[in-house]
Amino acid sequence: MKSIWKAEEAKKCKSDLLKLRVYTSRLLGSNEDLVMHGGGNTSVKIKETNLFGEEEEILYVKGSGWDLGTIEAAGFAPVKMSTLLKMAELKAMSDMEMVKYQRMAMTDPGAPNPSVEAVLHAIIPYTFVDHTHADAVVTVTNSPGGKERIEEIYGKKMMIIPYVMPGFVLAKKINQMTKGIDWDQLDGLILMNHGVFTFDNDAKASYEKMIKIVSKAENYLSTKKAYLPKGSAVGKVNTLQVAEIRREVAKIWGKPILARVDNSPTSNAFSKLSSVKKITNRGPLTPDHIIRTKRNPVVLSDQFQKDLQKYVEDYKAYFKQYKQPGQTLLDPAPRWAILPKTGSLYFGPTAKHTAIINDLAIHTKKAISQAEKLGGWSPLGKADLFEMEYWSLEQAKLKKGGSSKPMEGRIALVTGAASGIGKACVESLVKAGAVVGALDIDPSIRKTFPQPEVLGIQCDVTKGKDLQGAIEEIVTKFGGLDMLISCAGIFPKSARIEAMDDKVWQKSLDINVSSHQKLLQLCLPYLKLGFDPSVVFIGSKNVAAPGPGAAAYSVAKAGLAQLARVAALELGELGIRINTIHPNAVYDTAIWTDEVLKARAKNYGLSVKAYKTNNVLKQEVTSNDVAELAITMLGKTFSKITGAQVPIDGGNDRVI
Repeated sequence: MKSIWKAEEAKKCKSDLLKLRVYTSRLLGSNEDLVMHGGGNTSVKIKETNLFGEEEEILYVKGSGWDLGTIEAAGFAPVKMSTLLKMAELKAMSDMEMVKYQRMAMTDPGAPNPSVEAVLHAIIPYTFVDHTHADAVVTVTNSPGGKERIEEIYGKKMMIIPYVMPGFVLAKKINQMTKGIDWDQLDGLILMNHGVFTFDNDAKASYEKMIKIVSKAENYLSTKKAYLPKGSAVGKVNTLQVAEIRREVAKIWGKPILARVDNSPTSNAFSKLSSVKKITNRGPLTPDHIIRTKRNPVVLSDQFQKDLQKYVEDYKAYFKQYKQPGQTLLDPAPRWAILPKTGSLYFGPTAKHTAIINDLAIHTKKAISQAEKLGGWSPLGKADLFEMEYWSLEQAKLKKGGSSKPMEGRIALVTGAASGIGKACVESLVKAGAVVGALDIDPSIRKTFPQPEVLGIQCDVTKGKDLQGAIEEIVTKFGGLDMLISCAGIFPKSARIEAMDDKVWQKSLDINVSSHQKLLQLCLPYLKLGFDPSVVFIGSKNVAAPGPGAAAYSVAKAGLAQLARVAALELGELGIRINTIHPNAVYDTAIWTDEVLKARAKNYGLSVKAYKTNNVLKQEVTSNDVAELAITMLGKTFSKITGAQVPIDGGNDRVI
């Protein structure tokens, strides 16, 4: 591990200690081998003058909920050192009392809650204090003879702290262990099974002490040839099985979730280890991870329903064995799984959540593989892990996520997604909490949606092979399919029947009706496994009120309407709802080019402006309006409606 300190960047902080603290915190947070997803904490001690002209020392410590990689000055909670030092001398204090009194000692009531390690940061007598959960160090502590190995690596200048629960108990323990010591003789503190503390009055020195300590552990692992297993790329993923597993896990969880496949060579190699079930059952990399990953993954076989049932039974037995009065069983669903001969599956209600599980599991598998080379993976025991999992302060973190969105955990596919109605549908779905596979023939679709909730795929909807590949890519990324908005379409150049070009006619049929049939056919195996599966076809006002010169378009859209009606009849018994929207006068779409608008307006003897406002309500209908109706159809409001043909046209007199 190398220092990424840049003198020119540090100089920008000048004499502002808090800015310097932000800078070095971000250096630590940028390295996943040190901290991930809110892990670790940092602090700086600053003398300030209060309202009464009195000078007091304030500890600016990372606030709860902030991530070191992106933290700003507002992410540090200012707490009076005098109060924290008095708290450290108390004989006992509950965690909730600690949180309460730390908050009471803050000088800014609008700041976030201080880290649970605030008291510990206060008793370390240096300006800058850094704490990480460095993988390499924790891996060494999680192996047989871990304490002796740490002593071998670092010598007498490293204080080794036996594992103690984070918070007041840990601060109290270290306060007792360090009474009367010469802190200047220490390079740092290593907390067994937990992480590393470094400190100095100089920000760079504290940061680079961390880098040096972690580098020594990495070098030690290297000398012991503790490497990751090598694997090869996995071939075709059984996406239908993934969708089946996702459905079963979601039932246990009690709500729709996502399932993300990791079939990388390393993950694949790990899944093939003969001891994988045994070693992954021992516990996570650090106890801090358990709030996200639970104690262990589930190892699946072809009989995955039985494997999941056994996992739930084991989790309930684990809870029964260690529960304390007043504790309530959390959902017993696994957060990740080992998929034989493939790799891993990561479960979560949102794309962000599954990405976090993905990251934590990757680092866990790496640590397990390395520790096995040192004699065996030996993390904390069940009792200590249970205490962390059901710790009141850890549970509080889970509740801070806020209420879930209406479509959280649900997976959609939208065609024609690069512009117009399709694009608006993707945006509305994401806003409602869904994840989306966004398809379009335009290659720009790959970059149209940068957010992790959207997977943009270039796809020609008239090619079944392309559609099949896109669907499998979506299921691999998100785990299944619940919703379909079939929107792709073209508006051919106006032509009367006697002058119709055969190629124009066929192209309209291929894109405007046949592609929708093929897409539905390919999606059905996954929709059958989906949650509240529903399909919305984007039709046209031309179904009810065709116009001259639009035979190719009108006939194809009429065929699409009939396809939707038959699909509603056939799929209703499976619980799959099929509804159709018939827009008109929606001009912010790729179909309505200036050329097409002029031609259609001419057919009606209208100016383009008059043509755009040619409806009963005299109101413009936008792509967003259509998208909101589509989302409504996919949701609870339409839960008992199928086969509907709904116009959204501002009131078309010919349709009425």
